[in-house]
Amino acid sequence: MAEIEKQKDNNKEKEKEKVAAAVVQIEQEGLPKTIVRRLVKDKLSQLSTDTDISLLRDSLLGFSESARIFIHYLSATANDICKQSKRQTINTEDVFKALEEIEFPEFIEPLKASLEVFREKNSKRKSASSKSTESNKKAKVKEPVENGKGKMKEQPSDNENEEAQAVEEINEVEDSVDD
Repeated sequence: MAEIEKQKDNNKEKEKEKVAAAVVQIEQEGLPKTIVRRLVKDKLSQLSTDTDISLLRDSLLGFSESARIFIHYLSATANDICKQSKRQTINTEDVFKALEEIEFPEFIEPLKASLEVFREKNSKRKSASSKSTESNKKAKVKEPVENGKGKMKEQPSDNENEEAQAVEEINEVEDSVDD
C-alpha cells in the first residue's frame, strides 16, 4: 500500500513539474507580462465602475496566451493570403483581409485608425531627425583638414559630432519605446 501511495505522489510531482515547465515555456514565448497587465487593467477599468481591479497570475497568463494564439492565427491567415497572391511579404491589406476571413471585421476600422496615427508620429519623428542631421552637416568648423588625397576639407567640431550622436540615440530610444 505504501508503495502505491509513493508512486501516486511521484506521478503527481512529475505532473506538477510538467505543468510548471509548460508555464515557463509559455511565459518565454508569450507577450510581455507588464504590457498585458496594463492593457487588461485599462480595458477592465473602462468597463467596470470599481476602480480597484486585481488580477490573478493565472488570469493574466490566460489573457497572454489567448492574445498569443490570436496573433499566431491572424499571422498564419495573413501569410496564406500573401502566398495566394504569390508574394513573400505580408502587407497591411493581407492583415485586413485575414481579419475578415477569421470573422473579426470589427477590428479593421480601429486598426486602420491606429495605423494612421502611428504613421503620422513616425513621419514627424523622421522629419525632425533628418532636419537635425542636415543642420549638423551644414554647421562645420572652418579648420581645413587633409583628407588623404592632398585636398583640404572642413571637419565638424567634436561638440557637433556629440550632438548629432545624442540626437540619433534619442530617436532610436523613442522608436524602440513606440514599437
